[in-house]
Amino acid sequence: MDENNRTDRKILVKGLKRMAICLLLMFAGPTLLHIALSNDDKPLYIPLLILAIILCIGAIAMFFIGLNTIADSIFKKK
Repeated sequence: MDENNRTDRKILVKGLKRMAICLLLMFAGPTLLHIALSNDDKPLYIPLLILAIILCIGAIAMFFIGLNTIADSIFKKK
């Protein structure tokens, strides 16, 4: 096996950490969204709704960033 075709383990670990953050956000965002939408008469409805939407968007962004990082570690040559 050629040395140029090996997976860069540092970048792979970085991508897996980003995917772990994505997994946390994938649970936190929809959970907070459900809590916010079930309590629409409470005073914290709007801030909680905004936070939940930001976490959901963050989960999507971290998924693509983590996937791109993992792909870079596998396919890019030095």
